[in-house]
Amino acid sequence: MANERLRAALLQRGVTVIELATAIEVDPKTVERWITQGRPPYRRHRFAAASYLGADESYLWPQALTRDQVASASESEIITVHPHRWAVPRDVWGRLFAEASEEIGILVYSGTFIHDDHGLMRVLADKARADVRVRILLGDPDCPNVVQRGRDEGVGDSQIERCRNAIHWYSSKLSPSGAEIRLHQTVLYNSIYRADDQLLVNTHAYGQPAGDAPVLHLRRVPGGDMVSTYERSFEKTWDEATPLGS
Repeated sequence: MANERLRAALLQRGVTVIELATAIEVDPKTVERWITQGRPPYRRHRFAAASYLGADESYLWPQALTRDQVASASESEIITVHPHRWAVPRDVWGRLFAEASEEIGILVYSGTFIHDDHGLMRVLADKARADVRVRILLGDPDCPNVVQRGRDEGVGDSQIERCRNAIHWYSSKLSPSGAEIRLHQTVLYNSIYRADDQLLVNTHAYGQPAGDAPVLHLRRVPGGDMVSTYERSFEKTWDEATPLGS
């Protein structure tokens, strides 16, 4: 059975079979068999190919790792768990964004605590000017899910106003730097803050403010799938969101 995930990863990144084979030092015919016949590579080749393609090993070859191996690797992705978002030290947020060299992503409804921190906003703007891809997903203040979130938290229309304020502050401070901003209408199951291979995931609890909910600090580990799960959620939301001003 063909490995369509591997084929798609090559196409998405514009990498040829020969280029991948050369990079990981195998015969191109071997790579062809991985794709057309679904043959699983040796572990070292799986790791090398996944790293070269910037993909997750367990996604490209889901049957190659046992459940115990995936579970063990995924557990290793957890750096720490903070009991509340307000308990996350400010320097953790600063390092997360300051150390990014490729991309930064923020998925929130309003992310007030970020846009109120002038230092963090400067870091985001500086990164965007330095060709780090910075993507911000904010809640559409006119969508039913934002309205419902305000009701669930007992703040009523304040949630709508927070989103409107966020659109103003993020766009005025970041858009000139080249950061991309989109509005989404999804149920916000988690707020996600990503920087290269690290994530801060603010879980949400019904009826509770996001600041009171726990935060998972994750870093990608080969073979794990926690980070990739949240990354796919971010990308799906981004793909369905509307660019600001459209």
